[in-house]
Amino acid sequence: MQRFIVRIQNWLYMLASVLCFSVAADENEGYRLAAGDSFRVSVYGEPELNMETRLANDGFIRYPFLGEIEVRGLTLTELQLQIQNGLKGDYLVDPMVQVTMVEYRPFFINGEVARPGAYPYQPGLTVNRAITLAGGFTERAGKSKITVQAEGATPDQRERVSLEDPVSAGDVLNIPQSFF
Repeated sequence: MQRFIVRIQNWLYMLASVLCFSVAADENEGYRLAAGDSFRVSVYGEPELNMETRLANDGFIRYPFLGEIEVRGLTLTELQLQIQNGLKGDYLVDPMVQVTMVEYRPFFINGEVARPGAYPYQPGLTVNRAITLAGGFTERAGKSKITVQAEGATPDQRERVSLEDPVSAGDVLNIPQSFF
């Protein structure tokens, strides 16, 4: 009877994890981890394997039993599978691993907004919403000349964007001054 209850509990946990993870996966699909991102790794029934960390500039984390893992550039699903496969066999028979975002790295906004600076990224963020987070345009803002410099790009690789274009974590938005 005890084994039956444990199996039911494991099945319910797995179902809840899948449902929660599928919602989070939709939100984070295609999102790649980079320095400044915080995430949580949870392994069901193994509290010593749970961890929450912020990714450093080198792109590596130190994980129990697996050592250093390069996670920069991985999606949450790819990281989850890497940890799950690393733990499977030698350490656990069938590990149930879940990786979730805690906090995204920021995006930056410069120029003619009320409060330029760094702001926490949010999935679904647009240029218009980013400007709103920064307190809106100043009266001198050049609203039709907004540019974005993608993370890792050089200043001469800035692209002109519209208010409805998406903003990614690590992007730098520049709102120039209008001459008229």
